[in-house]
Amino acid sequence: MGQNKIFSLLGIAMRGRNLVSGEYQTLEAVKKGSAMLVIVAEDASDNTKKLFSDKCSFYKVPIFRYGTKENLGRAVGKDMRSSVGICNEGLAEAIIKLIEEIK
Repeated sequence: MGQNKIFSLLGIAMRGRNLVSGEYQTLEAVKKGSAMLVIVAEDASDNTKKLFSDKCSFYKVPIFRYGTKENLGRAVGKDMRSSVGICNEGLAEAIIKLIEEIK
């Protein structure tokens, strides 16, 4: 149940232009300070996981590993995505709360 809510919120963020997806756009959002939350797919490569882990800890952006590349892509209406960045504080807090309830 909670998983569906998380993916729904990602879709809402995408439609509201409060979400960036893909490795390059997500990294840029982290560096610019516009990303409030980063989600990396569980099945992303080790290099991708390490890259985002390092960048997010340096720029103090919360990061979670959640879902698969296919699930993240489908949630935002794109092909497979290994990472997404949420650029809205309210949506980011709601997603963090839901992820923490599940884990």
